[in-house]
Amino acid sequence: MTLGSPDLPPSVLCFATSDATGGGGLQSDVLTLASMGCHPLSVLAAITVRDTRGVDDLLALDAEAVAAQARAVLEDISVQAFKLGMVGSVENVAVIAEILSDYPDVPLVLEPALSFVDGDEASGEDLLAAIAELVLPQVTVLVASRREVLQLAGAAPSAGSVSRDEADEDDGEDQIDFGDFLSGGDADDDGRDAGDAELSLDDALERILGLGVGYVLLTGASEPGPQVVNVLVGPDGVVRTDAWERLPGRYLGAGATLAGALVAALAHGMEVPEAVREAQEFTWQALSAAYRPGMGMALPDRLFWARPPEDDNA
Repeated sequence: MTLGSPDLPPSVLCFATSDATGGGGLQSDVLTLASMGCHPLSVLAAITVRDTRGVDDLLALDAEAVAAQARAVLEDISVQAFKLGMVGSVENVAVIAEILSDYPDVPLVLEPALSFVDGDEASGEDLLAAIAELVLPQVTVLVASRREVLQLAGAAPSAGSVSRDEADEDDGEDQIDFGDFLSGGDADDDGRDAGDAELSLDDALERILGLGVGYVLLTGASEPGPQVVNVLVGPDGVVRTDAWERLPGRYLGAGATLAGALVAALAHGMEVPEAVREAQEFTWQALSAAYRPGMGMALPDRLFWARPPEDDNA
């Protein structure tokens, strides 16, 4: 293949942890990106000690080693998109944010994976603050649950922000319209414990978007109900809402698959709303074909399209 050929697959550079189960982390990114026709580039930032039932430990690599990996590949290969997952330490967040700042025109998808973070510990608070202050202003799409949005907003700098109560006193021209779906959904007790106790979901979204985040894809897998409802929110309010049949069981790597599919679609040149729809369709198909190789959660089958069809007559 000739360099520069239109057949050259888009390259996506992912910063994340290693997951030996293959369910999440860089392994999920590589499978998802390859399945969607991208060339995956990976920078290892941390190692998870885990099985399909849960995580035992998270071991962060030295920040200099992370930077060296990224600089080496970026000096050699042009990338069409970046994906950032859990990277394990404040130092890693800082060095990666500095690298990303050299590529302001390349889309960045952030999947914070905050289930690894204890927001009540000083180290967890520092990590949340580093992500909020150094990474969020560079993000094209943040893929996060309600709880993660509240955690990040609670850690984000609030200087100059306007609360929704204060906004109501203004003429309303600059207030973001999040629609009935979000306006009715203040944080539950779990969410309030995770972030700023005074923040509603609307407040949190407005604060995050105010930092420069292009869009927030608010995922609904952790919310109750017969459907999973995902909402894409931009600076002007709700962009799209998609409802999907809730599949039975528990899955390891569903969020990583969604974020990976989204960054793949963006790397192929799709606009954000269309890329979000494409990513959800891919993820639903992968979860529908999930399998359970261990004693814990099922793993999405990112290569569902490559499996032979089942023989109903067998």
